[in-house]
Amino acid sequence: MRKSLIAVAIGAALTVAACADKEAAQTTEQQAEQQVQQAEQQTAAATFNESNPFYAESTLPFHAPDFTQIEFAHYEPALLAGMEQHTAEIEAIANNPEPATFENTIVAMEKSGALLGRVSSVFGNVAGSAGNDDFRALQVKMAPKYAAHGDNISLNPDLFARVKTVYENRDQFEGEELRLIEDTYKGFVRAGAELNEEQKARIREINSELSSLTTEFRNNLMSLVDENMVVVEDKAELAGLSDSQIAQLAATAEAKDMSGKYVITVTNTTRQPILQSLENRELREKVWRASAERGSGNTATDNRPLVKQMAQLRAEKAQLLGYENWGAYVLEQSMAATPSAAQQMLRDLVPAVVSNVEAEMAEIQQVIDGEGGDFEVQPWDWAYYAEKVRAEKYALDSNEVKQYFEFNRVVEDGVFYAMNQLFGITFEKRDDIPTYADDIVVYEVKDVNGESLGLFYGDWFTRDGKRGGAWMSSFVSQSHLLGNKPVILNNMNITKAPDGEPTLLSFDEVSTMFHEMGHALHGMFSDVTYPSLAGTSVSRDYVEFPSTFQEDWTLNPKVIANMAKHHETGEQIPQELLDKVMAAKNFNMGYDTLEYIAAALLDLEYHTLTPDSAAGIADVNSFEQAALTRNGVAVEAVPPRYKSNFFAHVFAGGYSAGYYAYMWSEVLAADAFKFVQDNGGLTLENGQAFRDAILSKGNSKDPMQQYIDFRGQKPTVDALLERRGLTAPTID
Repeated sequence: MRKSLIAVAIGAALTVAACADKEAAQTTEQQAEQQVQQAEQQTAAATFNESNPFYAESTLPFHAPDFTQIEFAHYEPALLAGMEQHTAEIEAIANNPEPATFENTIVAMEKSGALLGRVSSVFGNVAGSAGNDDFRALQVKMAPKYAAHGDNISLNPDLFARVKTVYENRDQFEGEELRLIEDTYKGFVRAGAELNEEQKARIREINSELSSLTTEFRNNLMSLVDENMVVVEDKAELAGLSDSQIAQLAATAEAKDMSGKYVITVTNTTRQPILQSLENRELREKVWRASAERGSGNTATDNRPLVKQMAQLRAEKAQLLGYENWGAYVLEQSMAATPSAAQQMLRDLVPAVVSNVEAEMAEIQQVIDGEGGDFEVQPWDWAYYAEKVRAEKYALDSNEVKQYFEFNRVVEDGVFYAMNQLFGITFEKRDDIPTYADDIVVYEVKDVNGESLGLFYGDWFTRDGKRGGAWMSSFVSQSHLLGNKPVILNNMNITKAPDGEPTLLSFDEVSTMFHEMGHALHGMFSDVTYPSLAGTSVSRDYVEFPSTFQEDWTLNPKVIANMAKHHETGEQIPQELLDKVMAAKNFNMGYDTLEYIAAALLDLEYHTLTPDSAAGIADVNSFEQAALTRNGVAVEAVPPRYKSNFFAHVFAGGYSAGYYAYMWSEVLAADAFKFVQDNGGLTLENGQAFRDAILSKGNSKDPMQQYIDFRGQKPTVDALLERRGLTAPTID
């Protein structure tokens, strides 16, 4: 997953998508700061030796990290030494007396920074999956150093001059080489290489500030989980939960030195899964408020100032680079191309979605009234009463469904089986590959011909120090130039059952597992020469397409027959129950879609501000409410999936001005899946065609052309209508 070596360094180590790169003349103060940083790097390089496991490439299969040797103390000196080595390599390229060529400039840059990339990928992944206060403190310390290191590359006038020379002579190239030349040149320009020195100096300052603020926001999210725990002392208040769920809450309390109590921790979204089952309305409200109000000053950690600062700095940076706003800057290289196109897609959906929500709300209110409830449905009521509507409408008990989705069977007989049927690949456990935490399983992935493709790490369970949500990342990215095969990992936050009990999954968790495997295979099947173009190094509104495509195999009859078996009896899921699951698949879709659209429109509202308008935000919560109202999505009972103060995708990750991408990608995924279904379904032929045209290409070809190569035409929205039962826009 490498957009460039610098993107790996910053993105993997700090989980930040935007990467800046280098400059020449600075103010005296900036020169002094740079000298201090260089001195630090040189000191680290002088003390960095063979005793550090990052000193040389890992000798484990596929260069997998050797976690039997890696200790926390190894990271900082290796990171600093990596920057020093990379700086020297870049200086050698920039000052090469030979005329600039593709090989001695572009390819040389692709080969540079091996040490920094090696340590950054490990540090970033472990910090996000099994971090602690030490990791977070080091992230804070390293954030401005990474930003400065990036700037020292892409704002280097001598280096840019060489890149520009190659770009101006690009007519002699084609295919992947041409794509890399154009991508590299655009990256420099978009980083500010053509700005004057005063503007470059300000870009440096902004990049440093944004890097620090993003890291602070991310680390605050960890703090907010502990600050917003809901502690229950009376077990009776937990009525509606299963014995297993109650035992899990007790175990959480025990781990937090609150023996005899029950602790509910908030997950990353506004909606909390536990609200579906809790009968106690007062406790439901307490849990919902702990989630929805976190980061708003309700506890010691307040993210509101960070939201405002980042919106303002991003707007200022965009204008310095010649763009109207941050959204225009970000989306220039996306399939949507402009914020207005993304906003139009979402706004076109609003009337139909709100209509669905109103119908769903009426059904919920009818249940509340029928039970004698003297209140109107509130956000903390929705999931609880929606489950009652679902049970009545479809006679579907979600806990009954879980009995047929035992974790290990879902992995082995569901996800892996489906990928074998579609691509011919197999997953073989490698117990000899060390991991960074318990409960992680490593597999060697074998191709249809038996050849090794790479390694896959399954890190599926929640743990202290792990950020919320689900994601794919990599320790090693594929590259023929570097001779690397991929080492990929999937992360989820499944709550593991107590010892001796099976871990049973909700249907949503099963679907998410297929989704993340789609990302993993985008990295695993990458077949390109240059690391900057490998795997998932594509635009945000394309990267979710291959993963969303894989979700729909969850309900494929062959896959279901293989994995959906009762965890005690081994009996196949009854057809009647499966029919109910199928019928209920789009249940509550109005709610699901509106909470997503509201968050996506909120993201675009922040990132189409001017610097002055961002600075003029008096109160983040008031801005949020006004933005939702302005877009017609301010439905009190259906808040945004992510509220501003914990919107990790856009303020702590790589989706600023890009959260809309999930819906955009779903248009592609639904259209592609329908095409496959109409042409044989789950077959090796279809899998190979998808792999050849899409999964193997990375960013070596224009995304829409990739899609046309596979599908034979641009996507239409017809399949999305069927998938969601909603009116959707056309993608031009």
